[in-house]
Amino acid sequence: MKPVAQLLKANDQSKFLRVAPDVSVFGALELLSNLGVGALMVMDGDRLTGIFSERDYCRKVALKGRNSKETTVADIMTSEVFTVPSNTGTHACMALMNEKRFRHLPVVDGDKVLGLISMRDIMADVIADHEFTINQLETYVSG
Repeated sequence: MKPVAQLLKANDQSKFLRVAPDVSVFGALELLSNLGVGALMVMDGDRLTGIFSERDYCRKVALKGRNSKETTVADIMTSEVFTVPSNTGTHACMALMNEKRFRHLPVVDGDKVLGLISMRDIMADVIADHEFTINQLETYVSG
């Protein structure tokens, strides 16, 4: 499988999926909706401090009766964030995401945050890889 750096290049990372920790949960939800994504990296300047996801909202705001306009992202974000370097293979990322039960994974080289990949990104790559292999095998068998 390819390294996740290639997935980041294939995805449009110009809309770097980030939000500041002092933004209201409501503001972060609007950003999720506008970008059509399920999670954002929480960044304090250039430093990754957490992940904010739809799950965080559901479990820590909606179910607890909190007000999303008065609650900040920092109050409910997932602060224990797993990251991978850009040379990590997609299979290793998929295994980590499956084992730890999360769907979004920041890619970080040293102190530099490069982007965010999702389980959907990885599954699309796996499917494309399988289709390529099938085509190669069909060509081999029929050729």
